[in-house]
Amino acid sequence: MTEIQAIVLAIIEGITEFLPVSSTGHMILASSFMGIAHDDFTKLFTIVIQLGAILSVVILYWRRFLQSWDFYKKLFVAFLPAVVLGLLLHKVIDRLLESPLTVAVTLILGGLVLLKIDDWYGQNTDQNIDYKKALKIGFYQTLAMIPGVSRSGATIVGGMLQGLNRKTATEFSFFLAVPTMLGATVKKLWDYYQDGMHLTSHQINLLLIGNLIAFVVAMIAIKSFINYVSQKGFKVFGYYRIIIGLVILIIHFFIFPLAVS
Repeated sequence: MTEIQAIVLAIIEGITEFLPVSSTGHMILASSFMGIAHDDFTKLFTIVIQLGAILSVVILYWRRFLQSWDFYKKLFVAFLPAVVLGLLLHKVIDRLLESPLTVAVTLILGGLVLLKIDDWYGQNTDQNIDYKKALKIGFYQTLAMIPGVSRSGATIVGGMLQGLNRKTATEFSFFLAVPTMLGATVKKLWDYYQDGMHLTSHQINLLLIGNLIAFVVAMIAIKSFINYVSQKGFKVFGYYRIIIGLVILIIHFFIFPLAVS
């Protein structure tokens, strides 16, 4: 991976991490198009640079992170399902991280859900998140272990299915990203070193660049996304997911097969 490739992936991460379009899926596809090997470092990179993106949430919403212990307890409850299933299924998840076809199919399916979620639940008014709702949203988040599903998309839809309005569901999705992505990063780095691998100075440099770029881009994306969905909803993201998924399938089956290993 070159520095230019790392910057491209970081920009994609910053834009897509909090949009319901799957940041991991987009990075897998971008890596395939750029011919980046799907090796252990590439998988590590796509996880670790999410730290930069989630740091933007802490900066933008720092007052919310200081409001009460109840806030943290609800985040912990919502975080638990991902911890349990992540530990049990991490090897399966790693294999899925090699498959652009998995991304294409889940992009389309998720797009179909986003096309209808506003019609079904767009008029929700509830702004209260209790522990039961938090736990249910946490289970929806585990669907994002399948590349292309979108962590933010799964949690936002999960929140709206609990009666939350678009803004409340979206902001809770942002907050839940912090412990989830931090935990995923620590686990990925631990596994990387446990497998006997070490980061070179070049790889460390790529991770630093990636996190910085992802942080700056995500700051802009979050502000724009909240304003947009509060007024317009999610349909445009549904159409986008379906179009991208279909394009990927056409390219893979009729033009050239995308790399999966």
